[in-house]
Amino acid sequence: MKILLTGANGYIGMRLLPQLLEMGHEVVCAVRDEERLSIDKETRAKVEVVEVDFLKEVTPDLIPKDIDAAYYLIHSMTASTTDFDEKEARSARNFNAYMVPTNVQQVIYLSGIVNDENLSKHLSSRKRVEEILYEGDFDLTVLRAGIIVGSGSSSFEIIRDLCEKLPVMITPKWVLTKTQPIAIRDVITFLTGVLGNEKCYNDSFDIGGPNVLTYKQMLHLYAKTRGFRNWIFTVPVMTPRLSSYWLYFVTSTSYKLAINLVDSMKMEVVAKDNRLQHILDIKPHTYVEAIEMAFSKIEQNMVVSSWKDSMVSGRFKKDLSKYIQVPKYGCLHDKKKIKLQDPDKALARIWSIGGDKGWYYGNWMWKVRGLLDKLFGGVGLRRGRTHPDKIFPGDALDFWRVLMADREEKRILLFAEMKVPGEAWLEFDIDEYGVLHQTATFRPRGLWGRIYWYAMVPFHYFIFGGMIRNIAKA
Repeated sequence: MKILLTGANGYIGMRLLPQLLEMGHEVVCAVRDEERLSIDKETRAKVEVVEVDFLKEVTPDLIPKDIDAAYYLIHSMTASTTDFDEKEARSARNFNAYMVPTNVQQVIYLSGIVNDENLSKHLSSRKRVEEILYEGDFDLTVLRAGIIVGSGSSSFEIIRDLCEKLPVMITPKWVLTKTQPIAIRDVITFLTGVLGNEKCYNDSFDIGGPNVLTYKQMLHLYAKTRGFRNWIFTVPVMTPRLSSYWLYFVTSTSYKLAINLVDSMKMEVVAKDNRLQHILDIKPHTYVEAIEMAFSKIEQNMVVSSWKDSMVSGRFKKDLSKYIQVPKYGCLHDKKKIKLQDPDKALARIWSIGGDKGWYYGNWMWKVRGLLDKLFGGVGLRRGRTHPDKIFPGDALDFWRVLMADREEKRILLFAEMKVPGEAWLEFDIDEYGVLHQTATFRPRGLWGRIYWYAMVPFHYFIFGGMIRNIAKA
């Protein structure tokens, strides 16, 4: 089958893509920016890529006409706290319009469980998208999932942050809400299982794991599985806004995502039936098994995708390709260079920078800067990095975003997503003579931008100087 995979560079899409290829399907990946499709060259050669923004006006002949099925994995919850529902509805209508001239027979949509009369804005939006897609000229299959547990998923990373960093928690009362978590591996199994299955056409199914748990029980079970204890005390006075701030400061989530998550966590999310398990003969994994599988991938450095690499985890929602040309005028610079004894080893260090490895010098200063950034509404350092030694354009790297990562050219270019009065770039480049060039560029915004830069000069002297020396060590 020839399959259109929308949201191909998202958390679910990146997990689903290799499974579809392994099953022998042709895959057309629909992404807003082809440069941000974080797949290796071997996989890239097996797929067709089309650039399409479903929020924009429909462009004729953009989608191949000979597709047989499509996955609709487009969500906008983390992009806004106000109009994401309007954006999701517009995307769905445009998707239907794109499908009209194609041969598509089945569309598969991953939604959220909706079984409460007083739905959150997030779940109401998912339900509205489902209604719009049912208007399309194709057979629709809807899978409704609750909390998805897997390495790199936003839900799992939030639980991990809370438990690992706060052995004692004072929590809002929504931690007593029931939910039905499901392992990412089972989500992918359901998504591939319904493909081409006529028993699943024009129907909606709830999917969940075998355990119905409160969020408090999920936190306790996580700690028990990881071999430690935690204590959780609930208070009835924490407002949704305070709850959002609490999640934002303690975990790596963005503030916009925190607001929408808290809004949804007040609603019980439990599957109404398990019809699809019987139709497809699938036995989902338990919550504890899902945690163990997630850490198996983490410990083997095999995390395929992470929500943190999504653009919505940072400050900038625009096309970052406009920043790939570092400006030459009106900028301030910190330029350093050093002759390398072992360029290959230095390159490996550059490709491993950030995350658990740190920044090779003054890591405590980087952490302080990350804390200050978080206090002022920035992303902080908690995003880390998805892979320990692989970098793709568009990846999050602590409070930077990767604009370019070309190992053959031995060059990496980062753009700052931290809160600064201006725009900042950090570039590493090894030339043909084995000289490492490290350049920090800052384009200040007004007087405060210049004051900020010159106030940071003493720190730059030590941080950037120590960093290039330690990268260059043989």
